[in-house]
Amino acid sequence: MKAKSITWLTLPLVAAAILLAACGPQQSPSEQANATFDALFDESLKTSPEFMTYLGMRERYDEWDDNSEQAYQDSVALTQKHLETLKAIDASALDKVSALSLKLYKQRLENGLEDTQWRYHGYPVNQMFGTHSSIPSFLINQHLIANPDEAKAYVARVKAVPLVLDELISDLSIRADKGIIAPKFVFAHSIRDSQNIIAGIGEESEEENPLVADFKAKVDKLALEESVAAQLMTELNAALVNQFVPAYEKLIATLEQLEARSEGNFGAWKLPDGADYYANALQRITTTDLTADQIHELGLSEVARIHDEMRAIMQQVEFDGDLQAFFEFMRTDPQFYLDNSEEGRAAYIAEADRIIADMNSRLDELFITKPKADLIVKAVEPFREKSAGRAFYQRAAPDGSRPGTYYANLYRMEDMPTYDLEALAYHEGIPGHHMQGSISQEQDALPKFRRFGGYTAYSEGWGLYSEFIPKEMGLYTDPYSDFGRLSMELWRACRLVVDTGVHHKRWTREQAINYLNDNTSSSEEANTKAIERYMVMPGQATAYKVGMLKILELREKARAELGEQFDIRAYHDVVLGNGAVPLNVLEDLVAEWVAATRG
Repeated sequence: MKAKSITWLTLPLVAAAILLAACGPQQSPSEQANATFDALFDESLKTSPEFMTYLGMRERYDEWDDNSEQAYQDSVALTQKHLETLKAIDASALDKVSALSLKLYKQRLENGLEDTQWRYHGYPVNQMFGTHSSIPSFLINQHLIANPDEAKAYVARVKAVPLVLDELISDLSIRADKGIIAPKFVFAHSIRDSQNIIAGIGEESEEENPLVADFKAKVDKLALEESVAAQLMTELNAALVNQFVPAYEKLIATLEQLEARSEGNFGAWKLPDGADYYANALQRITTTDLTADQIHELGLSEVARIHDEMRAIMQQVEFDGDLQAFFEFMRTDPQFYLDNSEEGRAAYIAEADRIIADMNSRLDELFITKPKADLIVKAVEPFREKSAGRAFYQRAAPDGSRPGTYYANLYRMEDMPTYDLEALAYHEGIPGHHMQGSISQEQDALPKFRRFGGYTAYSEGWGLYSEFIPKEMGLYTDPYSDFGRLSMELWRACRLVVDTGVHHKRWTREQAINYLNDNTSSSEEANTKAIERYMVMPGQATAYKVGMLKILELREKARAELGEQFDIRAYHDVVLGNGAVPLNVLEDLVAEWVAATRG
């Protein structure tokens, strides 16, 4: 299943007191607090078999998360107790790092409790990350098989899919009764993807089902006796036919019924208390107090600035025409696109690998701390490539059993121009998400909830900033590749406009698509997919530019205050070495570093 934020459970107060006492007098208050943080994290972790698998653990390896109503209510009650445990810790007795950890942990729990009012807002089945596509993705990409028992655990998870989807169907029904049904366009994507997931099971097919292919490849690597491997395959096929397929057919029928009830394609404003829900989403996602109107105006301003920089590149390459003509040239000229073939896809992956390797060799120029985890580039799997986004990153397992993975969606090569390949590799790989995520979880001195947690504006802001800093290193030597960098920054600036447009200003889906058509070089199909993404993820698209601008603002402010004492490598260590934090906290951390450096 998709990686998700687990509800932070708590030890009962008595157990917490025992834990603190067990720490012994030899431990400082900060050491005791950090021990408590980790104990609570571990207690939370044990309620989520899926998150345990993401972290490379093998406990409860045959189970899915419990998404029942009772499990949710239990988690809320435990979260409340957990918060009381944290409130009992004396912040004044802690060192700066531990005091910040306490503040962040309490804030996380308080926000979670406040947001229970929005529990049913959102769409658990959508074209981006719905439960239906997350099940096979999780099994293929997360469930490793090192022995026959782990193969049997894989089969057990397949057998348990009916319960997972029944809980999902119940959830969808509750939402529908509250007037919360996904936009109309979602259903065609989700029904098609669900049909693709079960295609080739229990029938003769030219294409092997992706789960069958995955399981067979993993079992083959075990070099088992032929009879043992055959029995495992038999068990998987039986589970797919008897449990997996009927469960998906039931979900498809439910989605078809909901499609008939969907009223159209609307933003969050159409939901119950939609304006308040969206305002809260913006606060949580950006970790700022920026309003929807302020974010909209910021986007318009940034779009205008980036357009001017693009016109400078037009002059550099001596293009004869206006910006719209240049967009059309970049959209259609064959020199910017690899063949829509296996050879073209392989060439794209190879070039991304080369760019990442080159950047990896130059990290010392900008960074003190570097990631230890490996990184691979991989195409999005066929069963979800038609609906998935252009690119995304998945963290490495902390124990090294699974590398970090940059997924490139190569379904339509015309949606993956070579001119923005370089910037995309920096964003998803190095020095972007892979570097930030790996360094965060490799900070053993931080409590686990900070190592493995996240804030969208911080992480996506770093990803977009990571597209920019190679420019300062003298990379993007090809002006068209530099245009690609600008086109991706423009894309994120446009997101500020269209996200707030759709969810706050009540733009139609078509109005938002036309804005992207008029202001970016992307194809109409890519723009349509983008707007549909933003419509099912209210506010998420605003994080990138807000975060990047804050990281740049803090950097330039520090540079101005420190003068010759400013060291870009040390600045990046401050940004990355504290794990993911809200933007206001990042501002405090940078200010403390500046003061210490000057002192």
